[in-house]
Amino acid sequence: MLSINKLRKLSFLVYGLGSTGKSVVNFFKRNDIKKFEVWDDKNKDLYKKNRAENLNKAVEIVDFIILSPGISLKNIKGKNNLEKFEEKIITDIDLIFLMKNFFKSIVVTGTNGKSTTSKIISHVLQKNGYKTLLGGNIGKPVLSLKSKKNDFLIIEVSSFQLSHSKYICPDYAILLNISNDHLDWHGNKKNYKNSKFKIFKNQKKNQFSLIGNNFKTEFKKRNLKGKLIIPQLKNYKKFKEKMVLGGAVTIENFLDSVRSKMPELIEILQRFGSPQIRNQGTIGGNLCTSSPIGDLAPLLMVLNSDINVFGKNGIKKTNIKNFFKGYRKNILKKDEIILSIEIPYPNKKNKIFSWKLSKRYDQDISTISLAINIQTQKNIIKEIQMAAGGVAATPKSLDKLCKSMLEKKLDDAIDFATENLDKFIQPISDLRGSSHYRLEAMKGLFRRLQICLRQDKESLSIMEV
Repeated sequence: MLSINKLRKLSFLVYGLGSTGKSVVNFFKRNDIKKFEVWDDKNKDLYKKNRAENLNKAVEIVDFIILSPGISLKNIKGKNNLEKFEEKIITDIDLIFLMKNFFKSIVVTGTNGKSTTSKIISHVLQKNGYKTLLGGNIGKPVLSLKSKKNDFLIIEVSSFQLSHSKYICPDYAILLNISNDHLDWHGNKKNYKNSKFKIFKNQKKNQFSLIGNNFKTEFKKRNLKGKLIIPQLKNYKKFKEKMVLGGAVTIENFLDSVRSKMPELIEILQRFGSPQIRNQGTIGGNLCTSSPIGDLAPLLMVLNSDINVFGKNGIKKTNIKNFFKGYRKNILKKDEIILSIEIPYPNKKNKIFSWKLSKRYDQDISTISLAINIQTQKNIIKEIQMAAGGVAATPKSLDKLCKSMLEKKLDDAIDFATENLDKFIQPISDLRGSSHYRLEAMKGLFRRLQICLRQDKESLSIMEV
């Protein structure tokens, strides 16, 4: 890292006087950096006082050559000499990272989608109260941006800019995709790919590298040091003991994913809105609303699910029971998202039940809901986890009630629960139902559980009662 004072002691040649080259010259002038010369093959009158008298000599004596993006060493004046001193060639973006900075940097590259992604990141950060500056290949040269402490500098970079880059070291580096493009400029796809991967080359262990899963092998082969993040928000994976669903997996895809391993969940998921809603609504979205009557939370609670949260400090894992903090409130900070949800498969000896009561069977919000994960042996409750919706300001795990029901005979446990329910939940009254109705309805669900276990039923739909 170099201070402005140290930069003033170095010498530079600015090659190419388009918008980027001009921004470099203006940066030097603003910061009283005087040891620089310029060169442009076509525009010989611009910055005449600083024009190098002899290009080959200038290339040899300067500390750095700042090459404008898009200029290929194949067809420019002084080609042989520039190639000889290629180690001196840097870009305007390198200059940003050579200096001591206090801003956070996000660098985005890829064959397609760079500009859109950069704009979306900037928009989301601004909406959450962060100051952002957007530049690079998207239009405004980075040296013309006036960043302050704690700003987010979002830089879109092209393969041309990265080709000669040596010091780029972003806090967050994002590679979107790579397909055949600009191969005439780079010579072949290997060179093109190498230029794209330069955004990760200088990253340290406390910086983040975001890539698609298709680049995972390549990333590891290059022995890069950044914290690897592979966002799979719309994907789900099944493992031996659990399934992991991205935060943006839709309810419909969640429904498809559980058919073989957890068919008990099918009915409750099918009652989740309409097909249109299930194909748009996501698991992460449902949890983030933090509604006390959200349909998924009680179910995920009894399955002892974990939530992986991603933010500027990396990934942290929390059990879903610790996710909700109050009415419509959760632990997420304004710069964090749900990356994925880990759902352990239930014990094969256990039975899963999940019911909701609403004014209409289909396409309606719950009045109350109850999810149960239970194991009985010879009519004795050996394991039980229960969680309810619509009985408190947040989805509520009924741990104390479960503890009181353990090791009791089923009928005795159900009797205890129904007779003492008001000691464990105190639902409010609202337009969907009174407190008394909710208590009595919850007692009815416990009786439904009793019937299911007595008759060895996998579930008992409300339509069968």
